Amino acid sequence: MSAATAVSAIPLNPSFGQRLANMDRAQRMRLGLGIVLFLAVGIIGLVMGRQAEWRVLYADLADKDGGAIVAQLTQMNVPYQYGAGGGTILVPANQVYDTRLKLASQGLPKGSVTGFELMDTANRFGMTQFQERLTFQRGLEGELTRSIQALGSVQSARVHLALPNQNGFFRDQQKPSASVLLSLANGRSLDRSQLAGIIHLVSASVPEMDPKAVSVLDDTGKLLSTPPDGEAGVNGGDAQQLQHVQQIEQLYSNRIMDILEPVVGRQNVRAQVTAELDFSQTESTSELFKPNQTPDATAIRSQQLMESGAGAGSGATATGVPGATTNQPPGPTGAAINGAPQALAAAGGASGAGNGRRESIINYEVDKTVRVVRGSTGMIKRISAAVILNHKTSTDAKGKVTTAAMSDAELEKMTALVRETIGFSKDRGDSVNVVTAPFTIEKPTVVELPIWQQPEVLDLARSLAWPVGTLLFGALVLMGAVRPALKVLAETPAVHQVSQPATLDALESDQPERPLLAGPSSTLALPAEPDPGEISLEEARKLTRDNPAAVANIVKTWINGEAPA
Repeated sequence: MSAATAVSAIPLNPSFGQRLANMDRAQRMRLGLGIVLFLAVGIIGLVMGRQAEWRVLYADLADKDGGAIVAQLTQMNVPYQYGAGGGTILVPANQVYDTRLKLASQGLPKGSVTGFELMDTANRFGMTQFQERLTFQRGLEGELTRSIQALGSVQSARVHLALPNQNGFFRDQQKPSASVLLSLANGRSLDRSQLAGIIHLVSASVPEMDPKAVSVLDDTGKLLSTPPDGEAGVNGGDAQQLQHVQQIEQLYSNRIMDILEPVVGRQNVRAQVTAELDFSQTESTSELFKPNQTPDATAIRSQQLMESGAGAGSGATATGVPGATTNQPPGPTGAAINGAPQALAAAGGASGAGNGRRESIINYEVDKTVRVVRGSTGMIKRISAAVILNHKTSTDAKGKVTTAAMSDAELEKMTALVRETIGFSKDRGDSVNVVTAPFTIEKPTVVELPIWQQPEVLDLARSLAWPVGTLLFGALVLMGAVRPALKVLAETPAVHQVSQPATLDALESDQPERPLLAGPSSTLALPAEPDPGEISLEEARKLTRDNPAAVANIVKTWINGEAPA
């Protein structure tokens, strides 16, 4: 093979395919694996970045409803996830409302509560009166349950109605009753007004139901409603009385705080009030009669006058027992019992003159007052208030903070304010005690967590873990596998052996070896990339291929040390 052929066998600018062919098997496998991993990381990052946000479709579902909803979501090809122990179903955020409407059109979630829609399917042939009445009762219970579950504090409820059969005897009819079982939401409670509202809701929905016949219990079995009157003093009465006392005490404490905080500062006063209330019920009845009034102011209720016999001038015959006793003159008359003495005396004189009898009975009106007094329950018997004030804090011109106790005059003013606030009554035995003392302020011990254990840092790390991990893994694949392979492809392959022209070999064989020509003159190393020296060398090679004789003469001249012609 000639020198021209040997030099031109290795091109200076090989193509990508030639460079890939010049790589060994390990380098090609490394390049292919790196490209595949890098593309996989990019696709995964793109997919996770576009992952849909999950929202709650339904929460706190029963197992039966959850299974029916999952089956329907599978048929609708809607992706879903479970949460909160399986009782919560999550769907993509952009499909929440559409999915709810579609499930609602299919009657999901059904739940365990059914109302008057039972009556729509109850009109079947052959239904007895008992079945109709039972279906109506179930529907009414379901409607009441739905209404009670609409309250924010109630998580679930069950209503049981006892509707007795009505007969024709009015006295023997039984009154209906109801029982309500409530399951409250976590951290929620019912106050007295809400509980009374539930009781009146149930009692007003059933005809002739007394609110006292409604019992309300919570899921722990505790009776929330007021028991009957016979048990009120044992169970419910004491709880209500205690709650009323606490409300009174809290009311007076708030009044004291409101009146003193603007004067001494928000954190410089503490107040406690103890109230003694009388819950006893008293009832008294009294009758009052006014004394006898004057004759002019009397009111006659009834009057009766009876006369018998004849007068003296009538010529009537004498009557009585014969003898001297009958002929005796009459004695003096006594005092009048009823009526005016003069009229009665005249009547007696007139009747005594003759042989006759006259009686007069007069009944007068007498005043009567009946008063019934019932003592109210929950009357305040005594109030005791204890107030403590913090020492006054002052700062001098140098910035030094000092504390000092309040003077007696200031304490007296504060005591007067407290007395007027609670309605102090000396006759009732109220007491007010206001003192001043330095408050002990405890500084909260703050445990400083390391930065890697702080919740904010942990949340940030969780949110950035996937994107940062994907980026680092992609960079590792790029720098460890793809970049070295691409660097190998970018390098120009070196010429390991380049044969010199045949004419030069012949000339060198004829000449003795010279020290100036010592060295590896038989091999030429091509740089990786062409430069100006490489271009000159390429031109010399081209001249050697085109005119080898001239080049041989030039080299011969150089060897002989002669100047070129």
